[in-house]
Amino acid sequence: MQGKKTHQESLFIQFQLSNYVPADNFYRRLKNLLDLDFLYQTTLKYYGKEGQKSIDPVVFMKLMLVGYLENINSDRRIMTSSGMRMDILYFLGYDLGEELPWHSTLSRTRKLYGEETFLNLFKQVLKLCIEKGLICGKRQAVDSALIPANASKHSMVERIVMEDASVFSQELNENIEEEPPTPEEDNKGGQNKKDKAAPTNQTHYSPSDPDARLTTKPGKPMRLYYRAQMSVDTASHFITYIQAFKGNEADNTSLPVMLPQITDNMAGHINPVKEILADTGYSSGKAIRSLIANDIEGYIPNPGNYKSSREDEGFTYDTENDRYTCLMGVQLPFRRIESAYDEPTVLKKIYESNISDCKNCPFKEICANKKGFKKLVDSMDKPLYEYMKQRVESPKGKQMKALRSSTVEPVFGSLINYTSLKRINTKGLKQANKCMLVAAVAYNLKKLLAYKPKTLKAVAILPINDLKGLLIRLFLRSNQQYLINLIPSF
Repeated sequence: MQGKKTHQESLFIQFQLSNYVPADNFYRRLKNLLDLDFLYQTTLKYYGKEGQKSIDPVVFMKLMLVGYLENINSDRRIMTSSGMRMDILYFLGYDLGEELPWHSTLSRTRKLYGEETFLNLFKQVLKLCIEKGLICGKRQAVDSALIPANASKHSMVERIVMEDASVFSQELNENIEEEPPTPEEDNKGGQNKKDKAAPTNQTHYSPSDPDARLTTKPGKPMRLYYRAQMSVDTASHFITYIQAFKGNEADNTSLPVMLPQITDNMAGHINPVKEILADTGYSSGKAIRSLIANDIEGYIPNPGNYKSSREDEGFTYDTENDRYTCLMGVQLPFRRIESAYDEPTVLKKIYESNISDCKNCPFKEICANKKGFKKLVDSMDKPLYEYMKQRVESPKGKQMKALRSSTVEPVFGSLINYTSLKRINTKGLKQANKCMLVAAVAYNLKKLLAYKPKTLKAVAILPINDLKGLLIRLFLRSNQQYLINLIPSF
């Protein structure tokens, strides 16, 4: 007999949400693990004593986590998805039919709370991972990634430079005296507008997000970005530090800012941070000095334009007299110290020959500059670069290079593709930093809940003869198929 299901909603039912969320459900386990009551005290300063009650700080932070755990980059969609999931409602502390906060409350509260609130959350979760013994702490790999900002480069406007009133008045008078342009000149002007230079960070900015910066890298388009700087524990692949920087800020200038925070995040660990692995983008004298100041050993390849020796150019260095000598015997003594054009704190040592020494040299046309003498430039931090070169080229340094790329790059891939960090959905550097911190918290929580401790199986103690037999049986069992294939050949 064919069956037919008829449905009529019950007028009264007895329902308890906790009975319908399995014990092994991710959000049920997360609720039992994560204690966010500390938020009540840390966010108390952001509220007054009168007026309507705002969203519960714990509920707000859990909703933020849900967005990154579910890879949702929209406050409206976070609310919609949460209302349809019993496990998420249980995690939030809501019942079926209980109205969730309005989606705009999330953006307002996110702006209200300071960065320290989100950093405290990151540290609390990191502390849980440390207490579980999942983080080694000794060796950290650092890297950066460009995250698109919530702004378009086509909306950038030119920076307005306020001039003196008299100069402005004079320009107006000059414009009045000019004759109207001819059609040919008008067309030429229109062509110049089309051919004008593309916007740069020095000439243009985004009015909707002034902190976003134009930048690019191989394989990425030129657009407005933020830069995520991150450190990862090489033993466990947990994120131990993350922070937002402006998109055009170089890695080597960011490392000195990162190191104190990395060591502070790992302060509660029994193994302090002792080694930092990074790519050549982090190499600079200032970065190496910062490593030494923080008592950390670094493995950072020198820049490609760094020259350890000038012998391939035909110049030998005299350490005692601090000078170079060319193939023709002309000496280039140390003359002065100059600062780099784009970075005043970067100092360079200048070595120059005399014009009279190079006057009759047969290689003058290809060696000397337009003024008639040879100039060599060395970094003031050359001893630091040489120190780092020895470390990187050592056998351990080569292992560290492979370890870094296999550690931090996959973590960045997971963070961007699976924790809603493909694009920053907020405005401003501080708000971008909050987004990155919560994304890192979501990543660490996923790894923490996925961890299963390894159990040691009991092994019976056998006599020597029995042990030999056991090993032979294990060998035959593991190579059974190989032996079967081998028999027909005899």
